[in-house]
Amino acid sequence: MEGAAERGVLAVLVVVLAGLAACGSGSEIIEGPKNVTALKGSEARFNCTISQGWKLIMWALRGTVVLSMTPNGSIITSDRFTSASYQEGGNFISEMIIHDVQLSDAGQVKCSLQNSDRDGAAFLSIQVMGQLLIPGGSLVVTEDNPCNVTCRALNWTPLPDLSWEIGVPVSHSSYYSIPEPEGLQSVESILALTPQGNGTVTCVAEMKGLDVRESVTVRLTVVQPPLDSIDKPGTSLPTWAIVLLAVSLLLLLILIIVLIIILCCCVSRTEKEEPSYQSEIRKSATMKTSKDTLGTKLEIGNENYGYHSDEPRTIHEWLGLDTEPASLHDKSSEASVPEQRSGRQPHQESNHRQLGPANHPPVSFNMGSPKKVRNVTLV
Repeated sequence: MEGAAERGVLAVLVVVLAGLAACGSGSEIIEGPKNVTALKGSEARFNCTISQGWKLIMWALRGTVVLSMTPNGSIITSDRFTSASYQEGGNFISEMIIHDVQLSDAGQVKCSLQNSDRDGAAFLSIQVMGQLLIPGGSLVVTEDNPCNVTCRALNWTPLPDLSWEIGVPVSHSSYYSIPEPEGLQSVESILALTPQGNGTVTCVAEMKGLDVRESVTVRLTVVQPPLDSIDKPGTSLPTWAIVLLAVSLLLLLILIIVLIIILCCCVSRTEKEEPSYQSEIRKSATMKTSKDTLGTKLEIGNENYGYHSDEPRTIHEWLGLDTEPASLHDKSSEASVPEQRSGRQPHQESNHRQLGPANHPPVSFNMGSPKKVRNVTLV
């Protein structure tokens, strides 16, 4: 019985709609709906302009009729779909409102008349605004020390455009954005800056196609670097200190090069002067040896073997006989003769000893010649 009743109701509804369509055969769609982009959870509105005389307007989402309108009112199938109507220039405007849109609502939206071949269609796009956060919250950084601030946009559809608003004095700043490999609907932006004072930094996310933006702000507290931080490894020096150190090293390198050049010149000059110095030493030694030899010759002297004494000789001397006694005059004369003469006399005396008999008595004769002085010539 219940099934038969339902079939009867549906049959009546079909008959009513067919009758309305037959009565509204003179109306048409003048302007159909336009594309709409909406955030998830918000409302989406579509308008359709129809000429007068219409009897039935139907709205379909993704191929399914979700809302119908008659001159007497709306036929609502779900609370998420409602209607509104306006009159403009003698035409009727039908508006369908989709409440609390979901990702599943994205698709084609169509406005049609039951008795018309022409319809109006549009497309519904859904965007999802996810989370925007800066891990760690407020930051404490060192003055003039580079640091990074990271902003993450999670579960956004599509991915937003991230930018930064810097409210601190900085000497350098830059940022870049990269998608997170862990999820297709997440992106992060990294801000690199060198702060010089306290302030705030703001990460801004803007939706594509919508005038919607989301932002998150953190505070940067800048502290002075510790006094001993310059001695710690990994601590960067100020720019002026780096420049001063580079100039000092350059000057030191130039000084070392100059000293090496001077040292090479001195060594080369010393090597050139050393042979002449050694020759001078040898020349001085030769001259000294010559002088010593000459002095020795002057002291010793050379005996003139062509000299003959004019003093009176004994008969033994004339005969070449050796006699032990000698006159007083001979002794005084022999005393004045240098010792070098004795070097020649032993040979002559040995000859005299061989010639004269050993037992002959000594006899001396004085020739009575004038007394003369014997001279010695030194050469």
